[in-house]
Amino acid sequence: MSSPAPVSSPVPSAAAEVPGLASALEQVSARRMLDCVAELAADRYAGRRVGTPGGRAAATWLAGRLRALGADVRHDPFDVAEVRELYRTPVLRWSTGRSTLRLEHRRDFAEHPASAELPDPRSAPLADTGTADLGGHWVLAPAGEWARICRRAEADGALGVLTARNTDDEGWMPKMIAGPARRSVAVLGVRADLHRRLADALAAGEVTVTASAPLRAVGAGGVNVHGHLPIGPGVPYEGSGEGAAGGPQVLLTAHFDGVGDDPDRRLPAAADNASGVAAVLEAARVLTATLTVPVDLRVSFLDAEEVGAWGSAHHAPAVAPGTQVVNLDGAAQLHQAAAVEAGGPAHALLAALDQAGRRTGTALRAGAMASDNRRYAAAGLAAIGIGMGMPGYQTPAETPDRVEPATLVAAARLLVSTVWLLAGTRP
Repeated sequence: MSSPAPVSSPVPSAAAEVPGLASALEQVSARRMLDCVAELAADRYAGRRVGTPGGRAAATWLAGRLRALGADVRHDPFDVAEVRELYRTPVLRWSTGRSTLRLEHRRDFAEHPASAELPDPRSAPLADTGTADLGGHWVLAPAGEWARICRRAEADGALGVLTARNTDDEGWMPKMIAGPARRSVAVLGVRADLHRRLADALAAGEVTVTASAPLRAVGAGGVNVHGHLPIGPGVPYEGSGEGAAGGPQVLLTAHFDGVGDDPDRRLPAAADNASGVAAVLEAARVLTATLTVPVDLRVSFLDAEEVGAWGSAHHAPAVAPGTQVVNLDGAAQLHQAAAVEAGGPAHALLAALDQAGRRTGTALRAGAMASDNRRYAAAGLAAIGIGMGMPGYQTPAETPDRVEPATLVAAARLLVSTVWLLAGTRP
């Protein structure tokens, strides 16, 4: 699938007020970032789920890109206790005396991340919550009551629970590989309108449900990729034995993992978060080529964000105190403004980001960013999370052609400007 044509956005005149910044921003390349997104969304990475060959291959490729910038690179492995893995396509159909309806996975229904493993399809009568004994039944749970019904279904020995679930605007059910504690019964989410049809069918007579949930919990090995790119005189490389001198410590982060392909569908994870990775990599390239004042710049591409931000939780305690962290989770489709969440002692960092938004013409707004930035903030670091949209989020529709080059350019320029201002190159 082809990517949209690159854009050449004019640099706002306000950038010229900061020495050298306008020239640096002009070097941001949409084409480089689009190529990075297309690479990470390619079939060979299979959705980049933590602990998979595709995820490890993505880490290796990113390490090579950082080395090409002159970075001192290290791989930082860690263990993840539990990842939900769908190893076959689930089945869901129901039958009345007159007809059978077969539902399509990820369009009409999807596995609930709390589901117990049910490897093979099992048929049983459907019951509602008014049934005295749910044993041996599939149970239709009212919207919003799945957890309570699960407890009763478990106590009675039911096969599983069918709860209502909405789709996104394009009719997909996003994939989730982390969530609430696992239940001891199977749990499937059924599209809300079909859930109502199923209730109507049950009210009219007997219904038999056949379903499976081939979802297991596996341990996985994650790996973060860290690059050290000291800029300017007096800022040493890792392992040199010298202390950093004269420049702020700045860490740019983005997670590279995705939720992984389904057994029968591609989930390319172009927006979440190949787009963020591409913008961070491009910002690092421009900064190392243009900034001359001292900055102790580090880049971390993080694994296992999709299963609870394990990569950043592993890394955050090892980050030097005083480091200022900017995490980019999504740079695919900017509407009115980028969402920004600040945590820890981030007043100076937030002020620099605000000024960077003005210099680059990027509108910012306060908004929740539940990503790796929260792990760094919890470790006492100044940390900001930025999000610029994720079209097709965690579905087969999250393809490279939907990543807007103008948004990638805006994200990379915002990062470049923020580091530039933190380095002290102000008017």
